[in-house]
Amino acid sequence: MVVVAQISDLHFDGTAEHRDRVTAVLDYLDHTGRNGTPVSALLLSGDLTDQGAAAEYAELAANLVSDLPIVAVLGNHDDRAAYTAQFTGTPSIAPVNSALRLDDLLILGLDSSIPGRAEGELSDGTLAWARREIAAAGDVDVLLTWHHPPVTIGMPTMDARGLRNAADAAALVTEHPNIVGVVTGHVHTPAASVFAGRPLIVAPGVASTLNLPVEGTGWVNETQGPGLAFHVIDDHRLTTHFRTLSRW
Repeated sequence: MVVVAQISDLHFDGTAEHRDRVTAVLDYLDHTGRNGTPVSALLLSGDLTDQGAAAEYAELAANLVSDLPIVAVLGNHDDRAAYTAQFTGTPSIAPVNSALRLDDLLILGLDSSIPGRAEGELSDGTLAWARREIAAAGDVDVLLTWHHPPVTIGMPTMDARGLRNAADAAALVTEHPNIVGVVTGHVHTPAASVFAGRPLIVAPGVASTLNLPVEGTGWVNETQGPGLAFHVIDDHRLTTHFRTLSRW
């Protein structure tokens, strides 16, 4: 059994509110690590910053402190050049993809951001890279993460800003039966669906939660604390548990 934590939509913007929300979920993860079975990895599923500014990535680097191995992907609020300048020392506009191999699991973080656009896309190069990584890993479970959900989830404004080449992503998933699921962010709400016959999980937002149409016309749900997800991969099956913090 492998347990992977996921947080999404941190939106570091220089404000204490967003910073405190991130600190709260990291403290919660640290507490679970001291008092329970250790989590194996932490996924950051995009919109790490609010404007993609260099100062926001510096704030991210200073405040996102964890002993866990981290897989980070970028969202539509992020900037590839500013992110890579902060974390590699060399700015790049190429897609930021990453892989983490655990004993019984391969986690692939795919960059679905499109510079200057709200919607997402997995480039041909990113999809080819994912196929190579899966082939090289052999017969091991695979968990995919990127930012934009590849299906509509009942939030019209955000559904219009989803993954625009979902069919290409579905082909990748269908080709590889060892992919146990896809986990995304972007819409600031915990959600569960199905994509290409596999579980699709959307992580709650850390910076805020957005309302469904049935909850009213307001954009942000002011009653919700920062959230996170725990993904349990066991017996080739993905099970997800959500947590919302009431105090932060």
